Amino acid sequence: MTDTEKPPGTNLVIIDGVRTPFLKMGTDFAAIDAAQQGMVVVQTLLNQTGIDPELVDEVIFGCVSQPPDSANIARVIGLRAGIPRRVSAMTVHRNCGSGLEAITTAAARMALGKGDVFVVGGTENMSRIPFYFSATAAAKFSALARAKTAGGKVAAVLKFRPSDFSPVIGLKQGLTDPVSGLNMGETAEVLAREFHLSRREQDEFSLKSHQKANAAREKLAEEICPVYLPDSKKGFVDADNGPRENQSIEALARLKPVFERNTGTVTAGNSSQITDGSVALLVMTESKAESLGLQPMGRLIDYAFTGCDPKRMGLGPAYAIRELEKSSRLKPSDADVVEINEAFSSQVLAVLALLKTGDFAGLEIPEEKLNPNGGAVALGHPVGSTGARLVLTALKELKRTGGKRALISMCIGGGQGGAAWLESM
Repeated sequence: MTDTEKPPGTNLVIIDGVRTPFLKMGTDFAAIDAAQQGMVVVQTLLNQTGIDPELVDEVIFGCVSQPPDSANIARVIGLRAGIPRRVSAMTVHRNCGSGLEAITTAAARMALGKGDVFVVGGTENMSRIPFYFSATAAAKFSALARAKTAGGKVAAVLKFRPSDFSPVIGLKQGLTDPVSGLNMGETAEVLAREFHLSRREQDEFSLKSHQKANAAREKLAEEICPVYLPDSKKGFVDADNGPRENQSIEALARLKPVFERNTGTVTAGNSSQITDGSVALLVMTESKAESLGLQPMGRLIDYAFTGCDPKRMGLGPAYAIRELEKSSRLKPSDADVVEINEAFSSQVLAVLALLKTGDFAGLEIPEEKLNPNGGAVALGHPVGSTGARLVLTALKELKRTGGKRALISMCIGGGQGGAAWLESM
């Protein structure tokens, strides 16, 4: 739905936002959980904006790997952050697009007159994605729990085999597409072959991402709130730990392919990092912002989600950008900043190549405008949060540079793409 089709005053505007540091899986955020991360960013957002929590109509958060002890994690976050109990909350899940889905869901609510003020964002703690028992092992544990006599318990125990104690890795399962049978890294290899992307090209893209992220540390710090760590000598963490200051093309070249051992080109170095992190944004209708005397960072102009071949899910941004051009009539060349999530170096390079072909004529992305502060290869990709992080980063960049428009986009596991146009105010 474009601005001209919406009732007057219902355009979604972004007042402000904040995020945690993005931390590599298994580092400092392994000691906390996704709900606590989300609570921190929402509390910080409320304090930073001075908004009265009583004005909030709903909390909407993206999360892909919802913790079993925090069902509907958006509700847990809202309550722990001090949002009134009467305010409803919902968790949304669109794989890598979940953080953007939270924002666009709020926009749809506003357009229908179902609320004026929303706290939205995403949270993900990939360090704590659990291991599972197989269905066979679970049945044996259930039989053991149901056994009433000593003999029955012994009989149940004797049915166990060593393989029953080999866990199913939740993260691995979640990053594998059940339709194509490929994990996300294997889909990146598909694109590397299809678009004839060399290992060197992918590594060079990765190196640039790290270099840009390191050069932008002071700028990125404007997005980040410190997170205090329980039982830690550090006390708190306040910076991303993914960007490598000493990254080099030689170090990247030494890494072995992960997904296709003998012939592959996709490595841990030219893939997005598995990361923990959370983002919160205060969004509201334009008329509500005016009535409260608040100056927004920017507005959501238009957005699109679309599907594509799950085996080639990395091309999702190209299809979403093309779909979005139909309704917004805006092309990447109209953007001052373009943020495409770097799921894999090969994935972004394939999108850039596809957008230069005949079917996508006129939608080429000016590479000098792409990811000026680095991307997920360096910063990491906490899957439920990334969409919201792209919006926050793009609007901050527009404000710093005096730019007018930003285009954000991402590929989405399962064969989808998402894209949105933002405008500074």
